[in-house]
Amino acid sequence: MTSPGELERTLRSQLRGEVDFGAAARALTTMDASNYRRVPAGVVAPRDAGDVAAALRICADAGFPVVPRGGGTSIAGQATGVGVVLDLTRHMNALVSVDPVARTAVVQPGLVLDRLRDAVRPYGLAFGPDPSTHARCTLGGMIGNNACGAHSVAWGTTADNVTELAVTAYGGSSYRLGTGWAGAPEGLRELVAGNLAVLRTGLAGGFSRRISGYGGLDALLPERGVGVARAFCGSEGTLGVVTEAVVRLVEAPRAPVLAVLGYADESAAADAAAGLLGAGPLTVEGMARDLVPGAAAAGPLPRGDAWLFVEMRDEGAARSLVRGADAAHSLLVTDPAGQRALWRIREDAAGTATRTPDGGMAWPGWEDCAVPPARLGAYLREFRALLAAHGLRGTPYGHFGEGCVHVRIDFDLVTPAGIARFRSFSGELADLVVSHGGSLSGEHGDGQARAELLPRMYGPEVIALFGAYKDVWDPAGGMNPGMLVRPARLDENLRFAALPPGGGELSHGVARCVGVAKCRTTEVGGPGVMCPSYRATGEELHSTRGRARLLHEMLAGEVVTDGWRSREVAEALDLCLSCKGCRSDCPVGVDMAAYKAEFLHHHWSGRIRPPAHYLLGGLPRLLRTVALLRAAAPLNAAARRLPPPGLTRDRPLPPLARTPFTRWWRSRAGESRPQGPGATAVTLWPDTFTEYLSPHTGRAAVRVLEAAGLEVTVPRGPVCCGLTYVSTGRLDRARTVLRRTLTRLEGAPDRPVVVLEPSCAAALRTDLPALLPDDPRAHRLAAAVRTFAEALEQYAPHWRPPRLDRPVAGQTHCHQHAVLGDAADRRLRERAGLTGELSGGCCGLAGNFGFEPGHHAVSVACAREQLLPSLDAARDSGPAILADGFSCRTQIAQLSPYRAHHLAELLADGLPIEGPADSP
Repeated sequence: MTSPGELERTLRSQLRGEVDFGAAARALTTMDASNYRRVPAGVVAPRDAGDVAAALRICADAGFPVVPRGGGTSIAGQATGVGVVLDLTRHMNALVSVDPVARTAVVQPGLVLDRLRDAVRPYGLAFGPDPSTHARCTLGGMIGNNACGAHSVAWGTTADNVTELAVTAYGGSSYRLGTGWAGAPEGLRELVAGNLAVLRTGLAGGFSRRISGYGGLDALLPERGVGVARAFCGSEGTLGVVTEAVVRLVEAPRAPVLAVLGYADESAAADAAAGLLGAGPLTVEGMARDLVPGAAAAGPLPRGDAWLFVEMRDEGAARSLVRGADAAHSLLVTDPAGQRALWRIREDAAGTATRTPDGGMAWPGWEDCAVPPARLGAYLREFRALLAAHGLRGTPYGHFGEGCVHVRIDFDLVTPAGIARFRSFSGELADLVVSHGGSLSGEHGDGQARAELLPRMYGPEVIALFGAYKDVWDPAGGMNPGMLVRPARLDENLRFAALPPGGGELSHGVARCVGVAKCRTTEVGGPGVMCPSYRATGEELHSTRGRARLLHEMLAGEVVTDGWRSREVAEALDLCLSCKGCRSDCPVGVDMAAYKAEFLHHHWSGRIRPPAHYLLGGLPRLLRTVALLRAAAPLNAAARRLPPPGLTRDRPLPPLARTPFTRWWRSRAGESRPQGPGATAVTLWPDTFTEYLSPHTGRAAVRVLEAAGLEVTVPRGPVCCGLTYVSTGRLDRARTVLRRTLTRLEGAPDRPVVVLEPSCAAALRTDLPALLPDDPRAHRLAAAVRTFAEALEQYAPHWRPPRLDRPVAGQTHCHQHAVLGDAADRRLRERAGLTGELSGGCCGLAGNFGFEPGHHAVSVACAREQLLPSLDAARDSGPAILADGFSCRTQIAQLSPYRAHHLAELLADGLPIEGPADSP
């Protein structure tokens, strides 16, 4: 028996691509987006088809199974494996060619769908199938699962859009598949010839979303044209590895129009969906009110408790559809911006489905079963009844025009009783789907979640044929064993079983990551932040999902065996900017910044920490000492000559202010603007950055708040939100600092606390009550925190800000986006005549991150992705550069010719001049 070490050495000697059997590489691939976990022996990133053939030959000789993997977004477990995982995304990700005349493209399996769509858009073309993971799923994965998406009503499944496949089988044999028997493996033609009756009867009566099993085998019938490539689609990596594909492209509609139809309930919408298909829609998507936030339902959506989103090729077709529909209410949207806003409601619903109304988690497993569209209404009524009978909850939505229903269900996949219920429910639901003539999988494949139940859908002759088909391609059984044919039980290999019982918040947090990999998107634009380090590096290790997987394996202790001292986890978290983007952008709210802080807390417990943890983590105390000694000037001079040890030499330290903000505040005692009786008193929080590095921002805020009629007070003693201690994992020190702050603030939380620095405001709102959950003062202070714009809007609603009437450019702070929200800021900017949108993404400096050794390249790459280009793009309009975060302003100053300002500064500059201006 070949050992994993021997296999690794052989692969390294004969492959050009990377071979990694280390703990981190294995940990990153134990799971996909399903409920399952399988531990591989190692990971290979082949450089080309020759590497794939060599790897499959070597693994077959050594007796190690192989599973091909793309984006790892499979929901049924088929992208996990116990042998060697082939990562096809690292090198085999090219768009080889495009033929706009023939409307075809040649692609490698690791190419992300959106990269193909971006490349063919200038020709007016598109690839028809478009699953919701289009920003990170790969063409190879789509072929493996026979993926569909919202537009399959018009353009079909992936199998309908593939013309040729280059495939390598276990053992290294290569095939070129298309239409006809040429290039097919030996024995396939004979298998079909001997089973024509089974193919014609056992797979008869199918519909477009019959994806389960090798459901496309009937494409091999002579009357179906012997579609060998088509039949291969949907094989979930169990037959061979796709190394290249020729795909069809479709003409993209030039000006599609969206009709949103409102119905009394979900069943009415489902019953109506099939009747719309005759109008030739591009999409017919459905969802009910329980999946839609109240504000959205009350705003752009038409009246009703359920809706169909129907996209048509042009306005005339859309109006005709609305006239013929039996909807109670309707809305027709022609402008692209309005359509995007509505589609965002539908897309956000997919994230909402992962949570129950009480905040609990809902899991995949029955994510995409499908029935013929005419049966959908009846099926959904019985499905809801079955959920209730088992005491389960789930919220269906999906591709109603094709009878495909997405739902995540609040299974208990930890306790024996919960797992038993999961198993019994799955069997009953399979029977229900089959009773309606449906398919256990409608677009995501069966994997381990449903393959065991395929005999309930197909008769024994078809199941036997599936086994024989697998054996023609893979007689040794080395390709993705346990999937589709001779499958594992649906309640085996559950990923939650590896976690220790009572693992605490970290265990619950990493288990919450379902692996849909929204953090792996590289889309530019929009307000999103997650995940800046992945966007800069392109490495799974530095994605939110990758870090969650490593933490999961650290807690499990099987692959990552050194617990809190793990070097693999420390490396993955080292490039986490603690931006908190995942807290809001992740569909399940994974908060990697909090997990990083807890890991660092344990990782360095009882040990000497890196110098940056003391210098930057202890920044509030250090700068307070400097201020007391009045040593800002000599320290600035010293820092210009040589940065402190333990910090990067690639960027200068920002200079300290000569006069801290609170010293200036005390010097103007008695000079504050007299306010009328009943004026609201607010406490202005002197955060570390405003206090010692940017006091002019604090002075500007005082001026604006007083001009708005508010009475401003400032705490007498030093206060601190604990942010720098939290970000460096010094949680015990953070608790001490926060308790001291709460003692100094006795009585202050009874009034609003205005915090100018978004990261500090976010820390007070979220980290403070999390660190001191049993201290009622912590919760009072967290509830009292207001951003600058929120304070003006809530406590000076009738104040009119100065009209600045100029464009702005800049960036919304990551923590503002993720924790605080910027709606009040947007409204305040609008009232002040500040026009334009701020960029999304992350500035890359991120507090201490950009000053730590080894981070400079990633820090700069983050800024260059969205922030700096947005400033350059707006340059000709002469905008005001706006960035409320001190880190953002510092990054802009150090990497560009621009100087950014806090919103308080812009507004203060627009106020009438009163007395001599304060010097910075």
